[in-house]
Amino acid sequence: MRPKIYLFGDSITEESFGDGGWGASLAHHFSRNVDVVLRGYSGYNTRWAEKVLKRVFPGSQDSGGEAPLAVTVFFGANDACLLDRCSGFLHVPVDEYKHNLRSIVSFLKKQWPATRVILITPPPIDEEGRLQYGFTAYLVFSSIVTHVHLFSFFFESSNHTVKDIMNLKNLVFNIYLFGYRFPYIENPLNQPERTNEAAGAFAEACVAVARESGLPVIDLWTKMQQVPDWQKAHLRDGLHLTPLGNRFVFEEVVAKLRDEGLSLESLPVDLPLIADIDPNDPLKAFHK
Repeated sequence: MRPKIYLFGDSITEESFGDGGWGASLAHHFSRNVDVVLRGYSGYNTRWAEKVLKRVFPGSQDSGGEAPLAVTVFFGANDACLLDRCSGFLHVPVDEYKHNLRSIVSFLKKQWPATRVILITPPPIDEEGRLQYGFTAYLVFSSIVTHVHLFSFFFESSNHTVKDIMNLKNLVFNIYLFGYRFPYIENPLNQPERTNEAAGAFAEACVAVARESGLPVIDLWTKMQQVPDWQKAHLRDGLHLTPLGNRFVFEEVVAKLRDEGLSLESLPVDLPLIADIDPNDPLKAFHK
């Protein structure tokens, strides 16, 4: 069976299988060697992640499950939300964040002792970008609500067709979906719910846990800020990744996997390559 690499994290991991995402690029990179498995959960912090470990990773070597080659653990962006801001319900204190990371690592290592566990720090935060994103989201939400009011007036003052009813249902569904995706849209303080300073404290804590556990770590918070204009080049909304940001994370993960002995050169290829098949006797390659 083809070996696996798991990607475990929050929305930055969940979105990584989108077009140009770092997870999709990783899957393409290892397309003939490894199955890259997505386990990303938008909005999750380490407190929640620690609670669902047995549901996310139900198999173990003891029960016949094959150990993955590696697991990336990429949390902290939500833990670092400020307690007194609009996303305060996501906040986790730094000390608890470190404890939760240790618990996650311990769980994975107990199940799969030989698996490489790679920690990834939260990225830096562009606070201006977060405020702009929140304002844009508010305008979209306000527009949807305005249209619903107009439709309500229309329905009260005229006869309606099946198409009219379907349009109203679609609007109601969009409001539900928008409220589900952005449950903390209100920002009465008009301040970013995350700061780069807070993200840096959690990045430092992640690096500390990696060092004390003897694990590899990608200090994304530090590395990304070494790139000119990182705020706009790598972050589309002050937090989540642009195409360039995704490429940056992909390259960092590939480099770290290579450091851990996992590369295209070291991993066996799944089934014969076309270049290894003899045109005069094709089936010979499948008897090996």
